[in-house]
Amino acid sequence: MGIQPVFPTPYERNGVITPGLPVLPPGVERHPISGGGSRAVRIDAGDEITIQDREGLQPVELVFFAPDGKSDAGMIGAKGGREPEGLRAALMADASGANVLKALHAARFDLGKADAAVVFSEGSRAGDYETFVASSDGLLIACAVGGPMEPHDQWAPTEVALYVRRTNPENVKTVHLPPEPLADPLLDFNIQPGNARAYEVKAGQYIQILDIQGRECSDFQALSLRALDRGKEREIDPTTTRSLMGALYPEPGIFGKYFSSDQEPLIEIVQDTVLRHDTFGLACTARYYEDLGYPGHVNCTDNINRDVERFGIQPRGGWPAINFFFNTMLDDTNAIGMDDPFSRPGDYVMLKALTDLVCVSTACPCDVDPANGWNPTDIQVRLYGENEDFKRSIGWRKTPGDDLEQTRNTGFHDCFARHTRDFVEYNGFWLPNTMTNHGAVAEYWAAREKAVVMDLSPLRKYEVTGPDAEELMQFCVTRNIKKLSVGGIVYTAMCYDHGGMIDDGTVYRLGESNFRWIGGNDQSGVQLKKVAQDRGLNVWVRPSTDHHCNIAIQGPLSRDILKEVIWTPPQQATVEELPWFRLTIGRIGDFHGPAVVVSRTGYSGELGYEVFCHPKDATEVFDAIWAVGEPMGMIPLGLAALDMLRIEAGLIFAGSEFDDQTDPMEAGISFTVPLKSKEDDFIGRAALERRKAHPVNKLVGLELEGGVVPSPGDCLHIEKPQIGTVTSAVKSPILGKVIALAKMDVTHAEPGTEVEVGRLDGDQKRLKAKIVPFPHFDPTKERVKGNY
Repeated sequence: MGIQPVFPTPYERNGVITPGLPVLPPGVERHPISGGGSRAVRIDAGDEITIQDREGLQPVELVFFAPDGKSDAGMIGAKGGREPEGLRAALMADASGANVLKALHAARFDLGKADAAVVFSEGSRAGDYETFVASSDGLLIACAVGGPMEPHDQWAPTEVALYVRRTNPENVKTVHLPPEPLADPLLDFNIQPGNARAYEVKAGQYIQILDIQGRECSDFQALSLRALDRGKEREIDPTTTRSLMGALYPEPGIFGKYFSSDQEPLIEIVQDTVLRHDTFGLACTARYYEDLGYPGHVNCTDNINRDVERFGIQPRGGWPAINFFFNTMLDDTNAIGMDDPFSRPGDYVMLKALTDLVCVSTACPCDVDPANGWNPTDIQVRLYGENEDFKRSIGWRKTPGDDLEQTRNTGFHDCFARHTRDFVEYNGFWLPNTMTNHGAVAEYWAAREKAVVMDLSPLRKYEVTGPDAEELMQFCVTRNIKKLSVGGIVYTAMCYDHGGMIDDGTVYRLGESNFRWIGGNDQSGVQLKKVAQDRGLNVWVRPSTDHHCNIAIQGPLSRDILKEVIWTPPQQATVEELPWFRLTIGRIGDFHGPAVVVSRTGYSGELGYEVFCHPKDATEVFDAIWAVGEPMGMIPLGLAALDMLRIEAGLIFAGSEFDDQTDPMEAGISFTVPLKSKEDDFIGRAALERRKAHPVNKLVGLELEGGVVPSPGDCLHIEKPQIGTVTSAVKSPILGKVIALAKMDVTHAEPGTEVEVGRLDGDQKRLKAKIVPFPHFDPTKERVKGNY
């Protein structure tokens, strides 16, 4: 009988659930392995090893070395006899291979003599697992094998999880240990709760501050060593920093610096996995605890004073500090409150010194409120050399319980970096916001008059394959997928049972049982996988975002540009033949060029196409299109100009025009819910029938008098009561007026109705507006159809 492994569960205590803090039993470790990646883990005799295929159809190679260098898969109870071909390829291609090669080299193990076993060599399902028991100490190497995915294919390597249940759990600490350093540290020390440590940092060096156990605050301060040498104390000034950066606290990016009161930049935040900190409060003080009835309580200010004294720094009654991981909230009455930190085990910030500094870090001792989740724990500080190359990144998770991922560059990032340094984080990727020598308005007009190229790679892609693929898509989306032919594309909504939207997106039909879902968020993919499992369907749902990057070529000249670049075989439509919402499969240049999928779709309100390719081919694809497009006036376009285009065209955006409380009719896309022609049941149908019969809100267009552009969230009034909310607004270049989209109570949603946009507190300043039909520009979509 096989061993039943124990997988992580969300932490729960007395009705409080925290999915971001998964719990494993003592002695059980979890090691995620990315698709195409590998991992080396020390194993003791008797340890139980479980491999879980998270997405399905993912083969895994296992290689085991005993301490004497002998490799035999039988030592973990697996059937070997294979060459580790997938592992060898992964070690050369994937970044995780460096750590595995380092472990092999340190142990002097010869991969050429490795005996490999393959797990999930047949068609595994999402969640399938196999368990083994080690009969010897040794080193286990696991590899989720697989290489690049062509745009028209539907298999790509995906993540697996390796669990190890230690045979001697009493020897394993129940607390989290510090994660491995990101490079060789110059300094590496632990701060126990109720302590502080000061340290010197040279210009260019990096400081990593880690919350090891999660939910622990760390006060940080940095003083200019140059100013100290002159007898002056110039530390990070939160007020100056907020004023210069225009934010409550800096984030990784071009507005990521902390300044002194002399406006000297002292620190840049380079990486942040939490994005929830405080710059308003002092480091905790003796008076704070005294006022709560805890005289004599250890506090961060006194701890800081004691340790910085050796640098000749004067004590303070309360130290202004950057309170990393502290969760500050400001309510409607302007009261400052707090709650548990957002940080989880292993979360961190990475800082770069911009001048020579004296820094100090604490592990906050507060145990009388939620500042540290009621349980103060330790902080780890690491100092790295100035020669390290830590990229700017922001941590994010697909779902609250998923593993941390860092902001990444798309396959086309370097191509757009030729034109701008203004990149902003979007959905886990860095995307260009504006172009240095153009600006949003020039980019906008290029889209309307000539052509633009934009990066849409962060769109989430999922491959849906198998005999029941059509049944799954028919049940999960609102459009009638049975009417979608091979090579066809349809725009649709995906809803919850109550009718609220999960996402909007497009379904590409690549074959009778082959679909590709392209949406805005990963929750849509989670929904597809959950429904497939709950209904017992014979279908696989696998993420492919990392293997499909895509640029959009939009504008009146987009067809003329691409017809010179894209080669298609005789059985596929040419670019010139491709109708709206159809795809074709081709190559760049000729039969031998990089493979691409081209769809006649877009998000600009203009004639346009999207070109999908594997990231390895992105630069070649971009350069080929650029070589033809630039002489014709094509320029790159960023997110700022894209927002102008889509608002004019009446195209909705998640978090603005819809969320999980908004149904498709309220979001202005009722055409995606064909309740009469689609007879089959689908998720949310009953709720949508009720909501359609009894509507409450409606998306409308607004035209405003004057030149003030309202902000999303501004209230809409007729006299005193609020009857709506602005969702998006822009000053339209082509219409020469301020326009907006708004969610309006149906009672007052008729075109021509005069309303007022509330500013300030909603009453003290009002902007006159009237309801108009939308889209505001090209309402019959003649331009999208190519009828210029």
